[in-house]
Amino acid sequence: MILRDVTEDDLPTLFEHQREPEAQRMAQFPGREREAFMVHWRDRILANPANTKKVIEVGGVVVGNITSWDGEGMRLVGYWLGSAHWGRGLASAALADFVAHHERTRPLHAFVAVQNIGSIRVLEKAGFRPVGAPTTGSDGVTELLMQLESSPPA
Repeated sequence: MILRDVTEDDLPTLFEHQREPEAQRMAQFPGREREAFMVHWRDRILANPANTKKVIEVGGVVVGNITSWDGEGMRLVGYWLGSAHWGRGLASAALADFVAHHERTRPLHAFVAVQNIGSIRVLEKAGFRPVGAPTTGSDGVTELLMQLESSPPA
């Protein structure tokens, strides 16, 4: 598994990943229509030099992405893997690599839907811990804020 910079050529694959109904259900995050997705990635993610944006690649295949950005007064991290690649430890390996080598800001935060037990476990393995009680937003999604205060053990 390697992490490399996201390019515009990766966007069609990342678009397909975010369209998967089970992934949307787990993340409690609706997929965007193609044009909205492309504009969001080009204009808000790729164009912003403050964002760290990596593709997760295994054997030459793009299996997902991991990004960090400034939002809500803190540094945030998020990741998304195509469902065909779940259950192989790739998210855990990618997040561990990302926080060790690509995003050194601490504290680092992540919002995760409370029912997304797999993602909570990935975050915990990387050293993230819950901050406060889960909260429900105006969109009806109940999320847990998790925080990484220091680098995880190597």
